[in-house]
Amino acid sequence: MIEINISNRQRKYKVDMVELRRLAMVFAEAAQRREAGEEWLELEITLLSDRGIAPINLTYLGHEGSTDVITQRYDSMPGEPCGVRGELFINVEQAWGVAASEGRSGWSAGHELALYLAHGCDHLSGAEDLTARGRRVMRQRELRWVAAARVQPSLVRTVGR
Repeated sequence: MIEINISNRQRKYKVDMVELRRLAMVFAEAAQRREAGEEWLELEITLLSDRGIAPINLTYLGHEGSTDVITQRYDSMPGEPCGVRGELFINVEQAWGVAASEGRSGWSAGHELALYLAHGCDHLSGAEDLTARGRRVMRQRELRWVAAARVQPSLVRTVGR
C-alpha cells in the first residue's frame, strides 16, 4: 500500500485534502499498472503557489519562474525495499488561473489540479514528454485518468468560499 503525504504550503485556495488523497491513490495505481510491476511505496505531494514553486523550479530544473508541476523520483536507499518513491510539487495557483482563463465548459480548477497530479504520477512511472509524440501520448492517458476518476469540481476553491 502506497503511503501518501500531502503538505499545503499555499493559502490562497482551499483544497479538499480527502479528495486530493483519493485522486493521488487512483493515479498512482494507474501509473503503477502502466509501469508493470514496480511497487509504489511513497508519494509526497506539496501544494504551492506561483511564488512558492519558482525557487524549486530553479533549483531542480534550472528554469526561472513558476510552472505547473515538478516531479522528482528517488531511488531506494540500501536496505530499503525497492520501489517507487516520488515527490510532486504542484502549483494550485496556476491550476486556478488556467481553468479561469481557458473557460472550458465543465473544466474546473479542480480538474486542472487533478491533471497536474496525473501528469506527475505519469512521469513517476517513467513516461516522458520530450517529444511532440510523447507529450500527446501522455496528455491522452492523463485525460483518460482524470475522466475515469470523476474529479469533484469543488476540489479547489478560493479561501472564504
